[in-house]
Amino acid sequence: MKPKKRSKLRIFLGIRYYRLMRYIEWFFGDKKYAKELGDSPLENVIATHRTPLLRKLKNVDMWLQHNKVKNLKIATKKLNGIIIKPGETLSYWKLIGNPTKSKGYVKGMNLFYGTFIARYGGGLCQLSNLIYWMTLHTPLTVTERYRHSFDVFPDVNRKQPFGSGATCVYNYRDLQIFNNTEDTYQLFVYLTDDYLVGEWRSDNISTRKYEVYEKKHWITHEYWGGYIRNNVIHRKTYDYYGEEIDDEYITENHAIMMYQPLLSQINKSKKEDESTAK
Repeated sequence: MKPKKRSKLRIFLGIRYYRLMRYIEWFFGDKKYAKELGDSPLENVIATHRTPLLRKLKNVDMWLQHNKVKNLKIATKKLNGIIIKPGETLSYWKLIGNPTKSKGYVKGMNLFYGTFIARYGGGLCQLSNLIYWMTLHTPLTVTERYRHSFDVFPDVNRKQPFGSGATCVYNYRDLQIFNNTEDTYQLFVYLTDDYLVGEWRSDNISTRKYEVYEKKHWITHEYWGGYIRNNVIHRKTYDYYGEEIDDEYITENHAIMMYQPLLSQINKSKKEDESTAK
């Protein structure tokens, strides 16, 4: 995972290639994509979550945060109320479209090769993170999700496991969710004064509850001098009576740290590795 420096030309051509491949998949593939917006909410709330709209991040100007809010207001209107019927797939970017200036998007914070830059539509990863986290608490299946390759900011009041989000880049780094159940689901995403809020609803009640947790976490010091943050995320499933019926692997994350880890973090990781080895 040593950082690779790519030329601007290679990055430009790579983006164009992968975007073309995505368009071909969208329009000529055999997936049935969700596109219907429901007139009224389905009856049963299956999962909910909210995240603060504004966060104070080191060396990040707050105007980028405020612009992010403007971008989220536009994007959520494309997703709010979307119906996913059995056999359908939700494609994050197919529904939102390209977040361009002509559509009203403004420059927000966008992570880019271990740092951040201002780009039109910046900040929409907060929305894909929210949807991904909620989906892990439903019977729906995440069929496509990408993790961040860099850990840019130290943890500040983190309440979810590291790496429990889904990065998004139009359109080739998509978030796709498949409804492999016999029930219809509906997504709601909207903004309050302080929070981005999401709900998954269904036409049927859920007989399962889910707990997503970090099963293992460790930090490695690499031969090239940098640090890699690693973890493994699992999900426990409980039946209607609260009895655990499954504990499944969800994903693992490996990200280049863009800040110096604390000595206590490294020692903790070593102890966890030793404990696992025993």
